[in-house]
Amino acid sequence: MKNPKTHIYFVPGLAASSKIFEFLHFPSENFELHYLEWILPLSEKESISEYAKRMASFVKDENPVLVGVSYGGIIVQEMSKHLHTKKVIIISSIKSNIELPKRLKIIQKTRIYKLFPTYAIENIEGFYKYAFGDFAKKRVKLYKEYLSVRDADYLKWAIYNVLHWEQKKSLNSIVHIHGDNDTIFPIKHIKNCILIENGTHVMIINKAKKISAIIMDSLN
Repeated sequence: MKNPKTHIYFVPGLAASSKIFEFLHFPSENFELHYLEWILPLSEKESISEYAKRMASFVKDENPVLVGVSYGGIIVQEMSKHLHTKKVIIISSIKSNIELPKRLKIIQKTRIYKLFPTYAIENIEGFYKYAFGDFAKKRVKLYKEYLSVRDADYLKWAIYNVLHWEQKKSLNSIVHIHGDNDTIFPIKHIKNCILIENGTHVMIINKAKKISAIIMDSLN
């Protein structure tokens, strides 16, 4: 009798499409892959828990594996609170608000994010340039290819919830894959992760082979 396939559900980064996972590879005889796209918040007051519960409704299989990148890593952790999961794996993300870098904590406390003009929010590359400096300037072409959600209300809602995430300590049994050259969530703030040498915040694209292997190893 064949072993049942492991169902993996992928959630991309903030404003990104599931295309960012295109370079990951898993044996089709062992894994069934599902790619979730972002849905719009019901209102600016919808909580991240309520939003994650709606996202979790798209998971149709028992004991799924959830994989999230960056902001998607935050969302899969929130989704796991509404599901019975086999494993939760986050990539280039954070496990609690303690791991937020000082730069983003300052933006949160000073509420600078409220001053971002609508056109800069709709043009998410503008937000990344404003908040993250040279990192994004060097990668605008990459972001244009993979960032697909341009709805201003969604982007404002998502940015607010990154900065105000209330999770104060890590959930149990999280597999955290992180690059040592991530300039959005610098490694110096990250604890208990599987480190990828020369891995940047976009390593889901250029370190996909290694990440695929780590995910499969974590599921054995």
